[in-house]
Amino acid sequence: MSNHADDADSLQQQANAPNAPNAPGAPRSPAPTTEDARWMQRALRLARQGEGAVEPNPMVGCVIVRDGQVIGEGYHERWGGLHAERQALANCPEDVALEGATWYVTLEPCCHTGKTPPCTDAVLAARPRRVVVAMRDPFPKVDGGGLQRLRQAGVEVHLGVCQKEAETLNAPYLKRVREGRPWVIAKWAMTLDGRIATATGHSQWISCEASRAAVHRLRGRCDAVIVGGGTAEADNPTLTARPPGPRTPARIVVSPRGRLSLDSNLVKTLDQGPVRLFTSAAETVVAPLREAGVDVVALEGDTPGDHLHMVLDHCGAAGMTNVLVEGGGKLLGTLFDVDAIDEYHVFIAPKVVGGKDAISPLGGLGRIHVYDSPEFEPCQIRQIDQDVYIIARRRPAAE
Repeated sequence: MSNHADDADSLQQQANAPNAPNAPGAPRSPAPTTEDARWMQRALRLARQGEGAVEPNPMVGCVIVRDGQVIGEGYHERWGGLHAERQALANCPEDVALEGATWYVTLEPCCHTGKTPPCTDAVLAARPRRVVVAMRDPFPKVDGGGLQRLRQAGVEVHLGVCQKEAETLNAPYLKRVREGRPWVIAKWAMTLDGRIATATGHSQWISCEASRAAVHRLRGRCDAVIVGGGTAEADNPTLTARPPGPRTPARIVVSPRGRLSLDSNLVKTLDQGPVRLFTSAAETVVAPLREAGVDVVALEGDTPGDHLHMVLDHCGAAGMTNVLVEGGGKLLGTLFDVDAIDEYHVFIAPKVVGGKDAISPLGGLGRIHVYDSPEFEPCQIRQIDQDVYIIARRRPAAE
């Protein structure tokens, strides 16, 4: 597993190693056994437990199996802590025989020194017979090097078991490494007739208390929560996670006119997390906010789409992996128009408000044809009290 936070500049690079193990012309890996997928699924379930705590690193799980029995397993529990391979080793009984075991790792073991020594060193010291890896790590300091090192040491390596599941698990990490931008999650609560507020702008509360608790959990695993100036002004939100999660998200307001009041809940709760205002407003407008402790960043670009591209680039450069956009409709609509939303979290409540001027979730220009809609992976649909909670993730573009 990579510790890519140690080299922020390299996050902007997409490594292109011609001799990587899964490059054209590379030798074929041995065929997997029927048990490999089962053990890798177990490693993936372990990896998921690090969500929100390991970023900007990826979630990684490891299971060590010998003679059909698990002798050690672990996952990357927190950023700066042991990587999954070393955690699995630490969880092995002292008297267990490690030599000849098969290791199942959800991401290619790292081969460089970051906050911890290379995981390939720890794996090789245990003298494994096989190492089964779900996917290669595109981080430039790894990118096939860990697999190559294992093979050069005579270890049987198989790559690609449960690869799609591993890529889905770490899609936000992969996007940040490859594109230098965070994974963008759009969230809204709406009525049965598809409205996020009445014609007068009233919106509290559409979703139920249990749904709002789910939103707080979502905030608590994200690096930032983003709203537009209109939402900051109309709703006066705090945008903190209550109770706190593994991460403390930055609260970001995007407002060319600088619509953020000194008396707002965001400014009043600066001790609970940073607040960042992206704006084109004059210095006379932002100076009092800056003096109060708000981080003011000048917007660049000529259009709303340009502004949001700049905000996302800024978030990526700041090391953010997941950002949550909570509205309003204008901001979400612009993100949709520039095709910047990766995942949707939508809460549908059994309420109806009607009215042709009631506010819909996505403003902007929208799509001309229904068939221009983004394509999605199979949705997750849950019932939360009387609300329906839908999670829809964009289908990756065909390569």
